[in-house]
Amino acid sequence: MSRNSRGVMIASTLLLAAILIAGCRQPYSTPPAATNTPIDPNSFFSTPIPSQPANMQDVENITTQTAMATVMTSTPGVGTTTTPAPVTGATATATPIINLPITATATQAVVAVQTSTPVPAGSRPATYVLKPGEFPYCIARRFNVDPDELLRLSGLSAAQADSLTAGTVLTIPQSGAFPGDRSWHDHPATFTVGVTYNTNTVYGVACYYGDIEPSVIAQNNGISVDATLSAGQTLNIP
Repeated sequence: MSRNSRGVMIASTLLLAAILIAGCRQPYSTPPAATNTPIDPNSFFSTPIPSQPANMQDVENITTQTAMATVMTSTPGVGTTTTPAPVTGATATATPIINLPITATATQAVVAVQTSTPVPAGSRPATYVLKPGEFPYCIARRFNVDPDELLRLSGLSAAQADSLTAGTVLTIPQSGAFPGDRSWHDHPATFTVGVTYNTNTVYGVACYYGDIEPSVIAQNNGISVDATLSAGQTLNIP
């Protein structure tokens, strides 16, 4: 009896063990197929997720590309400028640089041409030395002073006025004015040496017109103020 019970127990134990072993070798059920969640293309906040990598090498490649996309490169120079590194597969579009033409506006310089003018009233020298062809009366006209006062200050009489020679020093009054019209003859005009008036100096021509500077006549005709004029020579009087 005891032998039969022992055999039953051993058989039961072996059967239980066989069932357990068979259950451990049973394969797992097939997992459901993975489906991607659809992404709304109109959403600014949706980012499509790529397919799951098949192995660790794919994971490493994706990680490396993501890191490169966020790397900022430094450009040496004055100050540091950071520029995003290029991403594989992206197309870089160069922004055209438009060079606007620079229009230079030149400012024309206005050069004043200096011309000689008659000595204005009030700008009188203290003294004046007579030149060839000049006499006290025309000097009084030129400097707009009273001729009688000029002769008095110079210690001369009216009788001496017409006989004075070049080199005589006259004292010029600093007040008063010439009585009447300072111009003896009208100008602008054309002066012919030996015909209009008997003189061969620019100073004598200036005395003929009275209120004009000899230097103005010389400049207007392109000659020296001390030039000796020739008979028949024509001068333009401004």
